[in-house]
Amino acid sequence: MEDKEITTILWINGLKNAVEFGGTPNKKAVMGKLMAEREDLRSQAKKIIPILDQIMQKIESLSLEEQKQKLLDLDPHALEKKETIEEEKELPPLPDIDKYKQVVMRLAPYPSGALHIGNARMIVLNDEYVKKYNGELILFYDDTIGSPKSLRDSPKAKYVLPEAYDLIQEGLKWLDVKYSKILYKSDRLETFYEYCEKLINDDMAYVCFCSANEFRENYKKQGKNCPHRQHTVEKNLTEWQTMLKGQYHEGEVVVRLKTGMDQKDPALRDQIIMRISEAEHPKVGTKYIVWPMLEFSWAIDDHLIGATHILRGIDLVKEGIIEEFVWDHFGWKKAKLLYYGRMNFADLKLSKTDARNNIQKGIYQGWDDPRTWSLQSLKKRGIKPEALRKTLLDLGMSQTGITFSVNWLYSKNQDIIDAISDRYFFVEDPISVIVNDVPSDEYIAEPLLHPSNPKRGKRKIKCVAKNNQLKLLISSSDAEKVKKNQIIRLKDLINIQIKSIDISKKIIHTSFHSKELNRQFSIIHWLPKNENIRVLIVRPDGSISNGLGEMNLLKIPMNKTIQFERFGFVNPIELKENCLFCYFSH
Repeated sequence: MEDKEITTILWINGLKNAVEFGGTPNKKAVMGKLMAEREDLRSQAKKIIPILDQIMQKIESLSLEEQKQKLLDLDPHALEKKETIEEEKELPPLPDIDKYKQVVMRLAPYPSGALHIGNARMIVLNDEYVKKYNGELILFYDDTIGSPKSLRDSPKAKYVLPEAYDLIQEGLKWLDVKYSKILYKSDRLETFYEYCEKLINDDMAYVCFCSANEFRENYKKQGKNCPHRQHTVEKNLTEWQTMLKGQYHEGEVVVRLKTGMDQKDPALRDQIIMRISEAEHPKVGTKYIVWPMLEFSWAIDDHLIGATHILRGIDLVKEGIIEEFVWDHFGWKKAKLLYYGRMNFADLKLSKTDARNNIQKGIYQGWDDPRTWSLQSLKKRGIKPEALRKTLLDLGMSQTGITFSVNWLYSKNQDIIDAISDRYFFVEDPISVIVNDVPSDEYIAEPLLHPSNPKRGKRKIKCVAKNNQLKLLISSSDAEKVKKNQIIRLKDLINIQIKSIDISKKIIHTSFHSKELNRQFSIIHWLPKNENIRVLIVRPDGSISNGLGEMNLLKIPMNKTIQFERFGFVNPIELKENCLFCYFSH
């Protein structure tokens, strides 16, 4: 796409946003909506951002009437009201449906922490397909502990967290995911032992005493058999029983599947299927020390639960090949393995391990801390589960890798919450404004609760003048933009003229200009200096926005999103001692 065409698109989108919100455009909202609606522009995001920055500055310098005129010049139909119907994107059909009596799928979370936004694609896709085909969905905790001791003892180690079982179910409930039953890998060790022994008896697995480095360097890379591969079935069975009796220790011995040392891909050569872990498990303690590797346990369990279709990230193709190897050996009917592309979260750090460590250190306030990007944190921020579902379903089952933008999620969420979120004034980092020469003793502003729905009514904000003087507050970000002698509109109140500005002392002196609405003036929001409540807003990066809000906030319900005008959507969590505690939505 040519630069000129991109520039025109940015102008139109920026102007539409500015006109919709009284002349002040929101760059994040423009970018988010653009990235959500224009797939063809997503790959050019880095190129678009600096162009959009310049356009936003130019749009802000125009009056509202100038913005409307320029928008109509670019798109004569831009201000016409249209009914838009969002096109629902269909998932591709599952293959070979007619070969199965019922679709059976499973979710396989590892309980090391709460589910986060990066896990949600797997969950939503499975759930959506099961609902589409009236199938069965099984929640199957992949709670094995086959990690080497060196990794497990590291502060960054991945291990089973007892509370994660409940955290995962909480997240699934929020996403409205229905499952038929819950199974645990840790309850099925004897089953894995049974099938491992069958493979040894069939001379398809052997007990290997090579160290990881020795096997990799001397045999795996060179495609040569290690000496233990030639052991008899009888010797391997004896060593296997010795493993189970606890006479070997962690790192000393493993069981390998004879996938072949001549495999073209070295990663597939004689894979480990069982290893020793002496760590204590939160469900079964130290009853077992021999644990299955992921691909082996799934080869067995996917067969036993009758899984028909398995959805995975494309980075797990190797695990799928191992599963099929086992199925082929036992002559089992194969499930259909379906893969979707990797999602890269460029602006987010998604790690349950890091989140867990930061929670334990007190850096994060819990699993609903916004920096975890857990499903619990999204709920607390006022993100609707249907917004997350729609965002992920739009990506479908494409195997193409994609860099995920949270602006896509924010755009979907705004489509849902905008119509139900009442508007209020919030002044961040307030600065005093003295208005002199006011002709009346009292002013009552009556802003609409929702500008697009007057039927929802108005709210009242009362200002009392003393000695022909009003004392108000505006946000420091607005104060930094005003200039001496400029006339500005205090939204739904009066017009004032700037006389002097002292940012260091946090005070601006002004005089009354007029009362009538004049859209030629810049419009900002405000608060009475002596009638307000404290507001604290937790942002996605964990920082706190500190400011004041209008008194009407004392009457709002908790956990129902509102919009602070010209600031953003927030989810109020708690009101205590005239202080409203919120989480920033977007």
